[in-house]
Amino acid sequence: MDLIKNNGLDPNLYLQDEKVKIDDGSNQRLSQEDFFSILTEQLANQDPTKPVDNDQMVSQMTSFTISEGITDLNSKFDQFATSMSSNQALQASSLIGQEVLLPGQIGFLNNNNDGISGVVINDKTTQELEITIESEIGEVLKTINAGTQPAGNIEFNWDGTDNNGNALPPGNYIIKAQGSQFGEETTLPTAVNRHVDSVSLASNSNGVILNLDGEASVNLSEVIQIGG
Repeated sequence: MDLIKNNGLDPNLYLQDEKVKIDDGSNQRLSQEDFFSILTEQLANQDPTKPVDNDQMVSQMTSFTISEGITDLNSKFDQFATSMSSNQALQASSLIGQEVLLPGQIGFLNNNNDGISGVVINDKTTQELEITIESEIGEVLKTINAGTQPAGNIEFNWDGTDNNGNALPPGNYIIKAQGSQFGEETTLPTAVNRHVDSVSLASNSNGVILNLDGEASVNLSEVIQIGG
């Protein structure tokens, strides 16, 4: 009778030990131990008639030390930048739910019809100041006459209605300001309050990003004022 003995799976099917370890990149850097080993070999095999110059040896050691120091310093700076970005994002998270003042003309009217507020940036006395609210296609929906205003930021608050008192639908609206300064018609810059919905941590080059109502995003560095 033939005997059939089953000792389990073929050993070749098991995970085998690595015969040659795969380099993970950690050996690509010359360590201090490697440097002194090379230096020792250099001294042992130098030409007796032309010994290595002391100044040359000092120069080599100094170059290696500087190179190693710069590498370590760069690593620490990367860790510091990551830590700063994380702390900045944590602090920026307190802005969620608040209003931030941003330079520009675009305001967002939400579903609650809370209106749009902001400031007209006015560096000189302005006469016949008009603040207009336009649709995204440039149709004038509301005109606010502000008369004569001295130099300084001029606050405005639009209630979300047109010239006939009709409530307008949610969406983006354009705020413009024009007036007369020393007899010349002038367009004045504006800044608009926007609601912060969430905060995102972008790459180190972009920093912290504020996600606003109306599906808009801006960098934290663009904020002029917190709290409308």
